[in-house]
This record gives sequence, structure tokens and C-alpha cells, in this order.
Amino acid sequence: MTLEGAVNKTGIGLFLIMTAAYFTWTNPSPPIMIGGAIGGLVIALVTIFKKTWAPFTVPIYAILEGLFLGGISRFFEDSFPGIASQAIFLTLGILGALLLAYKSKIIKPTENFKLGIAAATGGIFLIYMINIIMGFFGSGIPMIHESGMIGIGFSVFVVIIASLNLVLDFDFIEQGVERGAPKYMEWYGAFGLLVTLIWLYLEILRLLAKLQSRN
Repeated sequence: MTLEGAVNKTGIGLFLIMTAAYFTWTNPSPPIMIGGAIGGLVIALVTIFKKTWAPFTVPIYAILEGLFLGGISRFFEDSFPGIASQAIFLTLGILGALLLAYKSKIIKPTENFKLGIAAATGGIFLIYMINIIMGFFGSGIPMIHESGMIGIGFSVFVVIIASLNLVLDFDFIEQGVERGAPKYMEWYGAFGLLVTLIWLYLEILRLLAKLQSRN
């Protein structure tokens, strides 16, 4: 595993995401979008449990998630013109800023830092799962999806936690290189970055939509 290899794999993944996203952006199709989301989740789980398959599963994951992202981005764009490009630039800006902060040692991924981010991420996941289950019964966690101060505050918190997960991804790749991890781990390291970037982009979209809906 090399740093250059992990960077190149991440670049390939981003290219595949953007290419697939362009297809559903220009040809909106809810069935394709939903299929991409479900398929991407399945392939992500396969990748997590079968890391050695990452060179084959990660490109498939990128394409499927791209199909979903293109469609959902178009949905937001039709409601709030310009929001997709804003979310893309903010996501890339956060990525660049945190990479610089990580390389310059401004942010150090200590064990306490890792535990804190992991706990916060797990809490957010639990909230989303509870909300999904409640949705089956026609309900949901109140206010977190609304454009009030609580909803916006929740989205800001999630964006911050998603952003800090990038630091964990940087550290994972760096540690893998230093420990001489197998070559396929370049793809797995790229997979971690792609998952976080997709999550961050979606949360920024949601936050921007809440803010713009208040105008």
C-alpha cells in the first residue's frame, strides 16, 4: 500500500461517481436513483466484510452511489437553484482544508479524538435508524428535519462530525502505508474516503436546503 496509490484510487472513485451522477442528473429516474442507493449500500457492506474484494467492489460502489447522487442532487436543484454546485464546492473546500490541517499537524487524531468522533458518528447513525423505523409507522423524530433552529443546529452538528471523519480516513490511509498494508488496502482506504465524502455532501445539501427554505 502506498500513499500515491490510495490517492489515485480515490481519484478514480470520484471520477466514476461524477460520471454516473451526470447520467441521472441529465436523465432523472427515481427507479435508477433508488436502485443506486440500495445497490450501493449492499456493495458497501460486502466491501466492509470482504476487504480483499475492494479492488472490484469499490468501483461498482462508486458508480451506484453516483447514480443516486445525480438524481438526489437534481431534486434539490429543482427546488433550490444553485444548491448542488454550492454543496460540491463546500465539500471539496472542507476536504482541502482538513487535509491541510492534518498534514500540518493542526489536527492530531489522538485516541481520544478517534473515540469521540466514533461515538458521535454512532449516535447520529442511531438517530437516523430510529427515525427510519418511526417513519414506517407514519412518525419521526420531531424538528431535526425541519428548517427551525433545532433542525439547522442538528444539521450543522452532523456536517461537523462528517467533516472530522475525513481526518480518521486520512489517518487510516497513513497508518496503512506505514505498516505496509497489502496493495488492496489502497482501494479500501479510498472506499472510506468516498463514503465520508458522500455523507458530507448529502448533509451539506440538507443544511443548505434548510437555510434556503427559511428565505
